[in-house]
Amino acid sequence: MKKNHVLIEGKVQGVFFRANMQRVAESLDLTGWVRNLPDGRVEAVVEGAENNMAAMLDWCRQGPPYAAVRQVKITEEPYSGDYRDFSIRY
Repeated sequence: MKKNHVLIEGKVQGVFFRANMQRVAESLDLTGWVRNLPDGRVEAVVEGAENNMAAMLDWCRQGPPYAAVRQVKITEEPYSGDYRDFSIRY
């Protein structure tokens, strides 16, 4: 099991990034959360199986149709198992 802290830069707010990321995470049986940051980035913490995590990170590099992802910064953290689902934080 893996845990990643992800920061996504580019045109990633106002394009349904969070809602789409939640849908993808749930379809991959991943847990954690996603939120918009005041500086225009999207931040997420994602936990789950390594192969599903790889698919999620690939999706983050593209985003939903109206997004224009410029950069994705990924920091691996110790797996915690703290999350029951994947939520959008406000």
